[in-house]
Amino acid sequence: MAFTTGTCGDMGVPLAETKEKIKRQGKNLADHDAAVAQAAGTTTDPVGTPNNPSNQVLTVANCITLCRFVLTVAFLVQFVNGGNRAVALSCYAIAAVTDFLDGQVARRTQTVSWVGKIMDPIMDRVLLFTGVLGLMITGELPIWVAVFVIGRDVVLFLGELRLQRYRTRPVDVIYIGKVATALLMTGFCDLLLSVPQIPALHLVHVAWLPGFNDVGAALGIYFVYAGVVCSFITAVRYFQIGFAIKHEVLAERAKAAQEGDSEDSGSVR
Repeated sequence: MAFTTGTCGDMGVPLAETKEKIKRQGKNLADHDAAVAQAAGTTTDPVGTPNNPSNQVLTVANCITLCRFVLTVAFLVQFVNGGNRAVALSCYAIAAVTDFLDGQVARRTQTVSWVGKIMDPIMDRVLLFTGVLGLMITGELPIWVAVFVIGRDVVLFLGELRLQRYRTRPVDVIYIGKVATALLMTGFCDLLLSVPQIPALHLVHVAWLPGFNDVGAALGIYFVYAGVVCSFITAVRYFQIGFAIKHEVLAERAKAAQEGDSEDSGSVR
């Protein structure tokens, strides 16, 4: 019995360490500066403010974020199953429009929390991906667009995790990335509405470019194409920044190692 108890206790230690590591990584990705300040005990802002988030879970702002998630799921179920399209679009529109609401409530009521900081950007991607999947399943969006949009975000997320080995601070969002998101969201919303319809441009003869080929499409498809181009440029730029950070950190480590070896050699002499 003593052996079994000891084994369970030993298993509990790495589990607790893993949970704590995940929490630290989540905080660093959400707000590196606030996480560092809290860990060092140097933060001077009141608890519940953007620079000093609380550990609360049940807040009004977080409940709003949860409601946005429920509305997003309701949209997908209604839209894909051919339900009332007006109800489905209403759910999506409310979830999208209230994007700013949870953050505003949290800041004004001084209830900014780590759960909210982590969940808000995740909810934004869930909203985007849900619109993409809904349009792809109903055949209103080329499959390659959905694969690109979701695949790009997955690759960048994995790259961000990899970059944590060299620098805990996440890469700052670049302007063209914000433009890409705005274009994609505008395009997807218009595709969901399916108005106005633009006649085919007859510029190409490939099936995977509706609007440019012989098939007419909603105006939103052109916003989506522009968003895809900007998203690709954003991904390339993030990779360039990531490799630059990696090389810079490795160079600093090599320099520090050389200086350490020189000091050791000097002390031996």
